[in-house]
Amino acid sequence: MTEDVHYLTAEGFEEHEKRLSFLRNVRRQEVAERLRLALEEGGELVENAEYEDAKNEQAFIEGEIMRLEMILSNAEIIEDDGRKDIVSLGDKVTVQEAGMDELEVYHVVGAAEANPRAGKISHKSPMGKALMNHHIGDEVVVEAPDGDIVFKIKAIE
Repeated sequence: MTEDVHYLTAEGFEEHEKRLSFLRNVRRQEVAERLRLALEEGGELVENAEYEDAKNEQAFIEGEIMRLEMILSNAEIIEDDGRKDIVSLGDKVTVQEAGMDELEVYHVVGAAEANPRAGKISHKSPMGKALMNHHIGDEVVVEAPDGDIVFKIKAIE
């Protein structure tokens, strides 16, 4: 079974590696210690809330480790192609919504690295899809739940 490619910036790849290392080397041991202490407390395991909580946390951490390993094993680093005349993966795009004065900046990244609160949008998101392969000065339409929103591309970095 082939996995999807996960596009990451070099910074995103490094962040994912650091998180994976932290989970493997720090959080795993912390949860193992919690489990050991909960077992030492004795009593019925069925009634031991601390043990149950630690087991749930352990399952979450192991799932997150597997997810990060899969992303990193199928990662493709986004290379800067040097072109700044057309929006592509890895670019920072400055846009202005029609009828608004303020400018917004979005960093177009792969889905595994997306963080809208930090201005990092997936190339698969409605905004990312609308921006891809457009030029400075182009108007793009983003399909939103409340209706279409028009943005004008002001700059590509």
